[in-house]
Amino acid sequence: MASKNFSIGRIEAMHIGISVITIALAFTLFPVGSFSFDRFVIVLFTLGAGFVLHELGHKFVAIRYGAHAEYRAWTTGLFAALFIAFLTDGGFIFAAPGAVYIFGRRISTEQNGKIALAGPLVNLFLALVFLAIGFSSPEFATLAAIGVSVNAFLGAFNLIPIFPLDGSKVFAWNKGVWAITLIALLAVLLSNPFQANF
Repeated sequence: MASKNFSIGRIEAMHIGISVITIALAFTLFPVGSFSFDRFVIVLFTLGAGFVLHELGHKFVAIRYGAHAEYRAWTTGLFAALFIAFLTDGGFIFAAPGAVYIFGRRISTEQNGKIALAGPLVNLFLALVFLAIGFSSPEFATLAAIGVSVNAFLGAFNLIPIFPLDGSKVFAWNKGVWAITLIALLAVLLSNPFQANF
């Protein structure tokens, strides 16, 4: 069995950083002329936390099952995020900047489903944390609004049951778990009391 090495290497950290910055730009750069540095910083923080912890959720669950796992950016996905945001004037964001690649051990359908589920569950947890921040500290309402929306959207988007998204693996393992998690994320996204607009 592979050793359980939970460290993040320099190359992996660089790929995560590039992905986070690119997606944060896609969420704030368009419509053209609407860029706000303050909003970019908030999105970078909220999306950064959601994206990085989402990917680390996959990584650490995979390592727990004895596999080797590392995040790598997907260059096509990064360019697509910016290009589609530009074409739709910021109305739609394509959020597939990269993935955790797992190798070194045969993973069962159940293990693969649980590895895939870890990311959206992290986003659901973070969305609820940002909800709590918004209710307990009204001065952070903007931070909470973006944090809830970004994390609920990221989790729900990744649960679309189309390969290579997480949803395809969770759906193949357990359709009930997939449905409950997706419904929970959509409920948080659509009922966000802070009404963030991307």
